[in-house]
Amino acid sequence: MMIDFVPDPSLYPFGSHWFDSSAGRVHYIDEGTGPTLLFCHGAPAWSFLYRHIVKGLRDRYRCVAVDNLGFGLSERPAGFGYTIAEHTTVLGQLIDHLQLDGFVLMGHDWGGPIGLGAATARADRVRGIVLGNTAFWPIEATANRAFSVLMGSPPMQRRILEQNFLVERVLLAELGSKLTAAEADHYRAVQPTAEARRGLAMTPKEIRAARPLLDQLARDVPAQLGDKPALLVWGMKDMVFRPHTSIPRMRAAFTDLDIVELPHARHFIQEHTPDVITAAIAKRFP
Repeated sequence: MMIDFVPDPSLYPFGSHWFDSSAGRVHYIDEGTGPTLLFCHGAPAWSFLYRHIVKGLRDRYRCVAVDNLGFGLSERPAGFGYTIAEHTTVLGQLIDHLQLDGFVLMGHDWGGPIGLGAATARADRVRGIVLGNTAFWPIEATANRAFSVLMGSPPMQRRILEQNFLVERVLLAELGSKLTAAEADHYRAVQPTAEARRGLAMTPKEIRAARPLLDQLARDVPAQLGDKPALLVWGMKDMVFRPHTSIPRMRAAFTDLDIVELPHARHFIQEHTPDVITAAIAKRFP
């Protein structure tokens, strides 16, 4: 299943590119020239989340932003399980296809584990790491695990599939007046039907189901990437990835770490403070 939606070029002024992975057809944008920045989104977003940052950096960098299978303009392939491990494999295939070398990875939400999983296997090709409001270790907080149980229940699965709950009541409920009506519709339009949202419905279940992968990342990220230059851009009002527990673990994992706190930002930092994030990336990785 492909998504029949054409983004407004005034909001998403990028050319579309496609990669036929082993699992399905992946949509991505590839803008600008220079050192490569690879942007990885989480749920329930897509590469549209990075539009301001890409526009702000493509005059100096090559900016690649990916839509995971089941998200954005990418395919909804039959037989794909939409697990974090499967997304990681597909991203790794795209990195190899594009022959990315000396790249800086930015991961947010599930884009953190997905991106880091692909990067740890290619650590010699990674220049640096940017992380925002994410985790690469098992999610132990009671509230987060309760969210996973609740969202995985049959009634909430129906609401995710039939009412687009994660877009309407999570992303758009947080961002409110930050977005224009047209911008909000770009998040809705790429998840138009229950069938299209099957991948989206899997993401809260993975908080618990992806524990083996997250256990492995908790070991591999410090070992394989811990000495890379790293940058945290952290929404300090995020109620999911709380700074007082998340930031110390990041400090322990990376030996060369800069931290930029975003005091008024919640979870979707790319919408709250894109200019601050853009400037932080340019300063850290000139």
